Amino acid sequence: MIRIDFSIAVALYLFFVINAALLIWLFNKKEKDRDQSLDPRFIWFCSVCTYTYINTKEDTISVCPRCGSYNKK
Repeated sequence: MIRIDFSIAVALYLFFVINAALLIWLFNKKEKDRDQSLDPRFIWFCSVCTYTYINTKEDTISVCPRCGSYNKK
């Protein structure tokens, strides 16, 4: 039987759990980055402050996040 200190066992357990969580997070982040694409219908241009922003709602009128004015496609 292998003898191991309790503190070393806890440290090894935490090391493997944290590394596993980090790997899972990294793989999920890569998948999310692949799913995002810049569709031209979601790009809005404010006619008042000339700010370009992204609004993913399928509305015909959008509110500019910078100046609060209403914009129409």
